[in-house]
Amino acid sequence: QVPLLESGGGLVQAGGSLRLSCTASGRTFSTYAMGWFRQAPGKDREFVAIINWSGESTDYADSVKGRFTISRDNAKMTMSLQMNEVKAEDTAVYYCAAGLAFYRLRRGDSNYWGQGTQVTVSS
Repeated sequence: QVPLLESGGGLVQAGGSLRLSCTASGRTFSTYAMGWFRQAPGKDREFVAIINWSGESTDYADSVKGRFTISRDNAKMTMSLQMNEVKAEDTAVYYCAAGLAFYRLRRGDSNYWGQGTQVTVSS
């Protein structure tokens, strides 16, 4: 079990910045790859960003590449998503997820999900 809790969502103006955090509990956090996904109203959940267990490997969706940065602190059992230059199309519920296999997690194949945090970008 890897309980996850997101925080940091809210309302932000287009062009602004927001930082999401995901806090985990459990002693095995540092062995898991961690990812961010999002779901906009009426759309399927989509991949946003992923980071491997050590923090040395990351990957991003093309739509956020160069604007978002994923990071993690294994000592604090937290993962973050720094969102810069946000756009109206970034509006969604953002979920963090954990998985032992990097590429399976990137496909959204995970048993461990947070409850989500709403991000709304006003134009």
